[in-house]
Amino acid sequence: MNNKPIYYAIVASLSGFLFGFDTVVISGANLPIKVLWNTSTWFHGFFIMSVALWGTVLGALLGSIPCDRMGRKSTLFWIGVLYLMSAVGTALATDPYIFSAYRFLGGLAIGTSTIAAPAYISEISPSNHRGKLVGLFQINIVVGILAAYISNYLLEGFGGKNDWRWMLGAEIIPALLFLALILNIPESPRWLAFRRGQIDKAYLILKSLYNNSGQMAAEVLKGIKSEHKKPKSKHAPEKKANSAFVYAFFIAFFNQASGINFILYYAPEIMERAGFATEESLLGAVFIGVTNLCITLWSLSLIDRMGRKHLMLIGSLGYLLSLSMVTFGFYYHVSPVLNLMGMLLFISAHAIGQGSVIWVFISEIFANKWRAKGQSFGALVHWAMAALITLSGSFLIANLQAWQVFLIFLVFMTMQTIFVIFFMPETKGRPLEEEYFESYSQSEIKQT
Repeated sequence: MNNKPIYYAIVASLSGFLFGFDTVVISGANLPIKVLWNTSTWFHGFFIMSVALWGTVLGALLGSIPCDRMGRKSTLFWIGVLYLMSAVGTALATDPYIFSAYRFLGGLAIGTSTIAAPAYISEISPSNHRGKLVGLFQINIVVGILAAYISNYLLEGFGGKNDWRWMLGAEIIPALLFLALILNIPESPRWLAFRRGQIDKAYLILKSLYNNSGQMAAEVLKGIKSEHKKPKSKHAPEKKANSAFVYAFFIAFFNQASGINFILYYAPEIMERAGFATEESLLGAVFIGVTNLCITLWSLSLIDRMGRKHLMLIGSLGYLLSLSMVTFGFYYHVSPVLNLMGMLLFISAHAIGQGSVIWVFISEIFANKWRAKGQSFGALVHWAMAALITLSGSFLIANLQAWQVFLIFLVFMTMQTIFVIFFMPETKGRPLEEEYFESYSQSEIKQT
């Protein structure tokens, strides 16, 4: 593998940085905005905290349309524009309605980026490096989350009562950088060949990706054309595609049923519930972000060796242990440090399992003709769950004991562990050009 797939993957995955930053930066503005506009609990939960996530639902629902019609690269560019508009608009908002409208635009960008970026990266990556390259998207998500936590911590008090505006406006800088870089990457060769029939252009891009190897580029194109010519009337491919949609549903559902967004969005408030002061709670959120990044980096060095299923199993067992610790800690009112340790272990479990695997897994289980739609479906389930959990976050905090909330997540993660052990397939090293459940010998793969 030469440097070009790595560079292109890094640039595309920067949309993940904006995803992570935009998603979590609201945690620092949560309490100041609640005091400033003094809205009801329901209004604050829906329009302030979760409205961006409802935008992600719409972005995930419709994101496959521009990905298939405009191309992966063009879609990524307009995603950057939406992030920039959201950052400027929320920083300058004069009332909760304008604020919510611009947060919604950021959500549209997030939802669409979870389709466009993994699809683009998987389509420019060699199969034996695809896990770690698509995983760059997840790395950038957690880097963006950490950057948002650090930015919020450093900017607290910077603008007095308006420090939350500086927190939200800080996203302008990475959004501009992303827009500048995205113009210098090529379109996905698989999209060009499969959707536009531009074989010659796709061949040149593939050749540059494979160290100017015309033979390898020709082999990939042969596989693309072979898939494109498959009769649509065959029932087997449709059945296999349906199975892939089922797997995409469950991995996306359980990703959010773990409670990850609840912890990320309400980290400072949870820290205060655990017994930390306000400044300590913001610093505790930084520790969560650092842990998330470190474990994600480690897990992505393993994903192409150990495989997706093994990492999910380790993460699932980590969920069970960490959520049990946090539930116990809040129930018996033990030291706040124990609760923080439990949440750090929870973040570690998420980073090594769901955090590293979800977008890689979904981008691999669908063949070319289904990839954008399949990615859209998985992202839709993911963000619909995230929106529901975040919307109910304020209600859960106000009406349930903390241990009861974490007990609910513990039950769901018990169900995920069963899914991983008995039902989840391995996708490591499978060719993108083939229907997912077909069996291939190594000689057949080489002849694709």
